[in-house]
Amino acid sequence: MSLDVSPELLEQARKGEVGDAAFVECVRTSLPYAWEMISGLVAKLQVDGGEFADNQVPPPDERARGELLRVLASDAMRGALERHFGMKLAFQNCHRVAVFPTGDSAAYRTFVTAREQILNQSPELRDC
Repeated sequence: MSLDVSPELLEQARKGEVGDAAFVECVRTSLPYAWEMISGLVAKLQVDGGEFADNQVPPPDERARGELLRVLASDAMRGALERHFGMKLAFQNCHRVAVFPTGDSAAYRTFVTAREQILNQSPELRDC
């Protein structure tokens, strides 16, 4: 299961739409490693500036790796986090998460190319 959904949130979803704030809180508490990774990158970009901030350290274990894969593979979760943080998220391999200021920057367009994906490969990451 991807998220730990409270009975109240489940009931809210059964009755209608779930707002971003409630959904983001569910993601934050359900996927703490992914939340810390992404929120830490957002803070780093806000403090240090630059075109983007990214992580290049593999997750400590399979649980953490799974959290990153789930949060970034889900359109709903990824979209809610992008709106919450006001950032664009990008993902390569099992751990290279990057945050970009919203908008269509050259750095973002480069990061998401096939070329960059290929250049970011290594034998150590084969099974990630």
